[in-house]
Amino acid sequence: MTPLDEAPLDVLDAYRTCEFATLGRDGTPAAWPTAVRRNDNGTLLLTTSLAFAQKALNIRRDGRVGLLFSDPTGSGLTDAPQIFVGGRAECPDEIMTGPDGAEDYWRMLFERQPHSRSYVSAPARWTMDWYYLRLLITVTPEQVVVRPPFTVSGPQDAGPSPLPGAEQLSRYASAVLAARDASGAPVLARTRPAPTDGGYVMDVPAECAAVPGPASLLVHRHDESMNNMHNALVRGRLETAGDRLLLVPEKVVEPMGSGRASDALGVLRRTKRATERYLERRALPRPKVRWDEFRALAAAARRGDSD
Repeated sequence: MTPLDEAPLDVLDAYRTCEFATLGRDGTPAAWPTAVRRNDNGTLLLTTSLAFAQKALNIRRDGRVGLLFSDPTGSGLTDAPQIFVGGRAECPDEIMTGPDGAEDYWRMLFERQPHSRSYVSAPARWTMDWYYLRLLITVTPEQVVVRPPFTVSGPQDAGPSPLPGAEQLSRYASAVLAARDASGAPVLARTRPAPTDGGYVMDVPAECAAVPGPASLLVHRHDESMNNMHNALVRGRLETAGDRLLLVPEKVVEPMGSGRASDALGVLRRTKRATERYLERRALPRPKVRWDEFRALAAAARRGDSD
């Protein structure tokens, strides 16, 4: 038995993404949507590209992490329970240029995200090699909490607000709070933040023991095929407001842009520069992606669709 056995594993496996929180250098927990594969030994496998290596850097400094499975889009599930997993992560500084060690992960990704199969062939591969230069993250669960489905639907109609992040949050029916508990470990909860004069007020489940301090709110979306993605993070400080919580926003981060098609070129430039910085700081040459191995997995997924 492992802590993960306390969760409905068929539900966990069906989720296309989870919200994955690590602790930044200043102690702020930041969550981002991430694909996860459950290993037979009760651990969880995630990956991050060199272009978005901050998760890896955070883990190497403090391995405490949190995962929340709360957006069932694409899973085929209705009224899916939410699953929170707290634990510790490891991320070796070994750049993976092929799928070895994560074959099942890549097979899952190619099956669930059909458009990613095109990245392994010309001309897309000329600009997408950063996507395949990955670091492997292994999470050992220590705590599992199963929560009821989050049922609020439709974006909020709260009117205009001058608060940082108001535009991004208003497009979504809910957001995920990433905060810390009294021990400093990340905790996560899906909630419906409402703008007030001083920040975003919200309720969280009683067992989510969030305490005042640095925190953030994540909104993200993807379609049934894990395409048309958007995510935004509102960073700030968490305070108490009576029997509720209040996030006082300070900064908004949109790593993939606003979601407009015009953002694509800027995203490619930023990912290329971020990949180069990661390698330069370690005096490493740019590795060569083992395209043939990725193409074989993508082709197998394509054949599976036609069976």
